[in-house]
Amino acid sequence: MATWRAGDVAGHAACWHLQPYSRVLISTADGKFLDVPPALLIAPSAAMGQGGTSVNTNYQMRIAGHSAWVSHEEESTARNGQKSYSTELRLLEKLDGQWKLVGQSIHLHNR
Repeated sequence: MATWRAGDVAGHAACWHLQPYSRVLISTADGKFLDVPPALLIAPSAAMGQGGTSVNTNYQMRIAGHSAWVSHEEESTARNGQKSYSTELRLLEKLDGQWKLVGQSIHLHNR
């Protein structure tokens, strides 16, 4: 997300509405699994704001009332030019008329 790459803590936190069932699950390209505490997304560590860019493709989504999911493929380019690839799934809920993230799953892979 652009807010994460830019180090925009307030902007990134505003995208989220943590729920008791919120989860952030990440699988790395080398086969590791991370269960990231969702609270880190609204009060992140120093890892936030490393810059770079990304291109997202192959969007798929499902909206049902006040719940939705969206998935996409992502090609990320770090500031040093290194590329990484992921398939991402985000879970959203509409709260007070605005869509907010309540969970996400990121799966890094080799192309």
